Amino acid sequence: MTDASLRLPTFADVARAAERIAGVAHRTPVLTSRTADERTGARLFFKAENLQRAGAFKFRGAYNAIAALPAEARARGVLAYSSGNHAQAIALASRLLAVPATIVMPLDAPAMKVAATAGYGAEVVRFDRYTQDRVALGREIAQARGLTLIPPYDHPDVIAGQGTLGLELIEDTGALDMLVACLGGGGMLSGCALAAAERAPGCTVIGVEPEAGDDGQRSFREGRIVTIPVPRTIADGAQTTFLGAHTFPIIQQRVADIVTVSDAELVATMRFFAERMKLVVEPTGCLAAAAVLHGRLDVRAKRVGVVISGGNIDLAAFARHIGT
Repeated sequence: MTDASLRLPTFADVARAAERIAGVAHRTPVLTSRTADERTGARLFFKAENLQRAGAFKFRGAYNAIAALPAEARARGVLAYSSGNHAQAIALASRLLAVPATIVMPLDAPAMKVAATAGYGAEVVRFDRYTQDRVALGREIAQARGLTLIPPYDHPDVIAGQGTLGLELIEDTGALDMLVACLGGGGMLSGCALAAAERAPGCTVIGVEPEAGDDGQRSFREGRIVTIPVPRTIADGAQTTFLGAHTFPIIQQRVADIVTVSDAELVATMRFFAERMKLVVEPTGCLAAAAVLHGRLDVRAKRVGVVISGGNIDLAAFARHIGT
């Protein structure tokens, strides 16, 4: 049952977010691959958010959420917690909007993501994700400093901002039979589901998460938010342990299914993107494509939108993965 006190976003919020981020966020290209189409028997349309500002779709929600704040809240500053992509997005959006930013990042976050976040001018506070609760830590710091907390996915304006990529995808390709999106905390999946329900009502929306981090699938099956330990997976952007209070109700209502893929399938998909499409895609960014390319979904004879969610990965790690 949905908490009546929650302000769940609607498609109208997605449309407003599209206006707010226009000319600031990149309208990323939709790419195709004859090899991928032949391999799957489908017509695939890859939304290349690895080419988004700050290297991932997260910039959409971050900019939308900060831009929507009243002037006094912007002046005090914002705080976010993130393993990397939301961190970079908040840091860059804050820089563009002249808003002070503090980012809580795990000790094992990829070095290039930490460096990029600090490079955008944010203050970075480190923590141990396996022994400390980032939500509690973030709330404590935000309250002590008077900062506005912008979580990575469980926020109406973040969800609406992420939904703009689904809106763009459908506008650029026409109606889709299926839209497949990566799933961590559910911000992008729920936002895309809102866009699809309005602009392509016949479209089946599917979420994909790593096998080790199947909290979304379990929550979807059991009809309640299931919390798991921090998953051990190379998909660092999907090392979430539970869905959000805002994202879960939308996923329940608008998403048809949630499937999982293995780390080995993510590596193989990274290699496919590098070899066949000349793209650098991080493991988390490969989730949706891995499900499609490795037969976790029946996509034959369908027009399928596939979200490539990000491309932020250390080159040394990228080389290790695709070289194995």
